[in-house]
Amino acid sequence: MEDANPLEVWRRSLAGSGRRVPEFDLRDGGADARVLILLETPGPGGEGPRTVSRDNPTGTARNLTRFLDDAGIARAETILWNTVPWIVHQPGARNRPLRRGEIAEGLAALPAFLALLPCLEVAVLSGRVAGEASETVARARPDVHRLTMPHPSPTIVCTSPDIARRIATTLAQAAAILAERPHG
Repeated sequence: MEDANPLEVWRRSLAGSGRRVPEFDLRDGGADARVLILLETPGPGGEGPRTVSRDNPTGTARNLTRFLDDAGIARAETILWNTVPWIVHQPGARNRPLRRGEIAEGLAALPAFLALLPCLEVAVLSGRVAGEASETVARARPDVHRLTMPHPSPTIVCTSPDIARRIATTLAQAAAILAERPHG
């Protein structure tokens, strides 16, 4: 039986072009999420199925989990996704910077994704690439608050104590926005 989940249908449409597009984490809020954490792109990883998840065995996922927990943002309130949602790296290759064309393609796909999130109140743009999505989010969803923060990658977080402070402050702002309008 075909999955009728609109997010999964949309994800499969991206993957239908031959791209490897990780799945959404079913333990997160899905279409009912009130906070989008928009990252950059899935890391190189292995060949098997992939999920965009705070449970991935990476430093970025561990940092993001810690910062979200510290801010008091419940997992069910969030959805994690990437500005460029498909894996751009060749199998076994190292991480590399995104190309301008890849970013432009990712930004072009973003409005259709945002339309599938009717409860969305806050988009947290994490890092430089996600920050480029600010105007796209504003045009597609003018009702959504846009916040920017540094990427939670350990290589970024460890550069200065100010980075962790900025991430914590941004996520505290997101939590305050949610508190203004309780869900449900």
